[in-house]
Amino acid sequence: MAITALPPDTDADIARVTEALAMITPRWNVRILLALSGPPVRYSELAAKVSWLQNGQLHPKLKSLCDVGLVERTEHTARHVTYGHTERGVALLQVLPMIVTWAEEHLEKADRPLPAIEQIEDSLTLLTRRHAAAILWVLKSRKEVSGRALARIVMPSSDWTNVYPPLRQLVADGLVDTEGIGRPYRLSAAGDGLGPVLGALSAWSAGQPLNQAGQHPVWGHPQAKPVPRPWVSSQSRPALTTLPRGTGESSPAWHNRDLFSHATTARPKAVIPAGGPRR
Repeated sequence: MAITALPPDTDADIARVTEALAMITPRWNVRILLALSGPPVRYSELAAKVSWLQNGQLHPKLKSLCDVGLVERTEHTARHVTYGHTERGVALLQVLPMIVTWAEEHLEKADRPLPAIEQIEDSLTLLTRRHAAAILWVLKSRKEVSGRALARIVMPSSDWTNVYPPLRQLVADGLVDTEGIGRPYRLSAAGDGLGPVLGALSAWSAGQPLNQAGQHPVWGHPQAKPVPRPWVSSQSRPALTTLPRGTGESSPAWHNRDLFSHATTARPKAVIPAGGPRR
């Protein structure tokens, strides 16, 4: 059933990404997935890794992750049961470094260094606002849109004024910009910077390799064709140069211990600098 007034393929794309985000956003889900990195483990071993969860909290979380196909439960014998990632779960974890990269560049700066897991959880909170995915899709593809026009596209069966609460929230979050009441809406630099994350989630949810994210029709950035160089019969050989370290385009290197550092420490309120999305 159509959710928006967008073309069916786009509507289905948004629905799949929204569903993917709903799998990992609930509290502790990402931490449980990260704790399962490596060989399958018994329930008691996993519980020791996520010891901050109270009694009775882990089992329903683990069951929900099994139900959505991210975790696999293997019953070797009646008394020997292990849990580990499915192939889909492993693939989804590869999106997490992209979220960390986006958060480090665009989220407001806290008054203390934040572990990557908190960067991920803060980012997921922003991405799962009601109607957020559809609004971001429309603004990315159409550049600037009035509130009334946006309502007709994003929520065609509702009163058009219902678009303003989620729009105001996205403006407050720093993902959408406007010059004031009655003025059109557009993506902020932070909203536009979500391209790699949303493109990767779209590829994953459609069962495609994550390296297809760059070809996404809305969020992708296909490489421009190189400009042909004039042919020179006796072209001089360029001198060899060494690239400085850290200039590659690979995902940042991070480990589970980085994600879990200070995992149970309460985070104080940070001063919010102008322009950065709120945590």
